[in-house]
Amino acid sequence: MQTILLFSMPGGGEWIIILMVALLLFGGKKIPELARGIGRGIREFNDARGNIEKEIQGAIKEEDKNTAK
Repeated sequence: MQTILLFSMPGGGEWIIILMVALLLFGGKKIPELARGIGRGIREFNDARGNIEKEIQGAIKEEDKNTAK
């Protein structure tokens, strides 16, 4: 017999426990710094993704112009 483990998102009570553990580990002053760092990382990732999308779209448009001639 095969056992399948299913994982789901934590519920309300589980989130409270996770937040309490994070508060105990990092302290009240470190959590805002961590959140800012995560926010900066996400913003840089999204900027890089946007730049790559623009480059790809530009290359596609350039290729379309070349093939239309």
